[in-house]
Amino acid sequence: MLGVGFDRLDLAGAAARILERLDRGERTFVITANPEFVMLARHDPEVALLAREADVVVADGTGVVVGSRILGDALTRVPGRFLVDHLVPHLASRGASVFLLGAATGVAQRAADALRRREPGLRIAGCYAGLPDEADTGARVSAAAPDVVLVAYGMPKQERWIARNLSSLPSVKLAIGVGGVFDQLAGVQRVPPAFLHRVGLEWLWRLLLDPSRWRRQRVLPLFAVLVFRKRVLGR
Repeated sequence: MLGVGFDRLDLAGAAARILERLDRGERTFVITANPEFVMLARHDPEVALLAREADVVVADGTGVVVGSRILGDALTRVPGRFLVDHLVPHLASRGASVFLLGAATGVAQRAADALRRREPGLRIAGCYAGLPDEADTGARVSAAAPDVVLVAYGMPKQERWIARNLSSLPSVKLAIGVGGVFDQLAGVQRVPPAFLHRVGLEWLWRLLLDPSRWRRQRVLPLFAVLVFRKRVLGR
């Protein structure tokens, strides 16, 4: 879509693909891409390269799903928070350890506690806020030797961090950029009502709670224009 390739996977299919790769010992970099990511990839060659090199790219955003339908190749939305929820019981049953990296100080630990309450058998290798450009973040994760790292620095900092560090983390087989998932798990950010998710208005909920998000969402009208141009003109 507009230069970014997506895997045609629903939530169950994405989780199954990821777990199959994990069981085979294949290293997997997952991007949950929204319209802002797509638009950034059009202008930032490094982000575009990340999208091409990722092992799994799923549609996390109503705009991407609606755009795919307009273009006649419908995708199913795979929100990052639902993907984490779906994966956690399977990671616990496999004995896989998880490192939570990012968010504000203390939030990752609270998110880890919430995950353990849901799934007591989940192994938490460590939690650390840090900053995406700190030199020692990779060393901290490497020392904990997790199987899975969830990175919550926001798009595209989390994807850049994964691409920059994954090759030097020998134990890590799965890395996912999860945006605001830690905030939601920790209760810092309220989870939108289920009916808003069903009608595709989760983005409006987040905007109402955090009006500063309008700066990121300024690209949405242009995204819509480009999708319609692609539909009408084929370019």
